[in-house]
Amino acid sequence: MLEEVERWLSTRSWSAADRPLHRILAAKQRTGQTVSVVLPALNEEATVGDIVAVIRHDLMRQVPLVDELVVVDSGSTDRTAEVAAAAGARVVHRDVILPRLPAVPGKGEVLWRSLLVTRGDIVCFIDADLRDFSSDFVSGIVGPLLTDPDVDLVKAMYDRPLSGAAGQGGRVTELMARPLLNMHWPQLAGFVQPLGGEYAARRSLLEQLPFPVGYGVELGMLVDALHLAGLDALAQVDVGVRKHRHQDGQALGRMAAAIYRTAQLRLARGHLIRPSLTQFERGQDGFEPRTYSVDTEERPPMVDIAEYQARKAA
Repeated sequence: MLEEVERWLSTRSWSAADRPLHRILAAKQRTGQTVSVVLPALNEEATVGDIVAVIRHDLMRQVPLVDELVVVDSGSTDRTAEVAAAAGARVVHRDVILPRLPAVPGKGEVLWRSLLVTRGDIVCFIDADLRDFSSDFVSGIVGPLLTDPDVDLVKAMYDRPLSGAAGQGGRVTELMARPLLNMHWPQLAGFVQPLGGEYAARRSLLEQLPFPVGYGVELGMLVDALHLAGLDALAQVDVGVRKHRHQDGQALGRMAAAIYRTAQLRLARGHLIRPSLTQFERGQDGFEPRTYSVDTEERPPMVDIAEYQARKAA
C-alpha cells in the first residue's frame, strides 16, 4: 500500500461515533449548509418506507439535520412511490425530471437527475433496499462534510454479511472493483466499500462530475473525484453493518462488466467494438446464450445543463 494511502487511512477514515450528533448540528447551524437525502428506488416497496420513516423521525423531527428527503422512482411497477410518499418523502418520477432528455435505465441516471430536483449544499445518496436501517448511515457520512471544509465526498464503510456469514466487501467489489482500483488507481486502495451506494458529497463537486448512467456510477464518481479534488478531499466513515437484498450471479456479472467498462473509459477513453456481455442460461435444449448491452453512456456534468444553470441563476 502506498504511504500516501496509509496516511490517508489514519486521517480520513472515521467511525460514526467520532462525531456526536450535537457536534454535527452545531456545525450545520454555524455554517448554514443544507442537506438533501436522495433515495434512488426501483421496486423497493418492502424497504423504502421504513428507511424514509427512520430518516424523518431521527433526522428531521427529533433533530433538524436533513432539510429535504426525496425518493426518485425510476419506473417501479410495485407500490414503491405510494409507500415512500405515505412515509413522508417527496417522490419524483425520473421521467419528469429534465423531460427534454429521454431517460435511460440505470441507477446513475437517477442520481444525476436528482441534482435538478434537490437544493441541498450537501447531497446524501442512500440505497432504497436496506433492511434494519439506522439513521447513522446518514449522519455518519454527512458529519465530516459539515464539520470539515476540506472534505468533499464521504463514502460509508460497513460489513456486508452474505448468507449469515460475516463479510466486508461485496462480491463485485472483491472480484472486480478492488483489483481495478489497486492496479490502476492505487490512491483509492484504502476505500473499504468503493461501490457502496451510501455516500454524501458537496453539490459543488457533484455538479462537476460526469455520471455513468448504470452500475458504474460509484466507481466512476470515485475516480473522477480523485482527479478533480484530490485524495485528501475524500473520506470514509464506518457505520456498522449493511443488510440488503443480494443479486444473483448473472446480475453480478452484468454489474461487473459495467464497472469494467467504466474503468476502461477512464483509463484510455478507448472504444469497444462490441460493448456487450454474453451469459448462459439452461433452457429446454441445453444452455442458451443471453446477450446484454454494457452500460456505456454517461451524462455530462450537471453544471453544463442549461436548465441547471438557469436554476442556479434564479
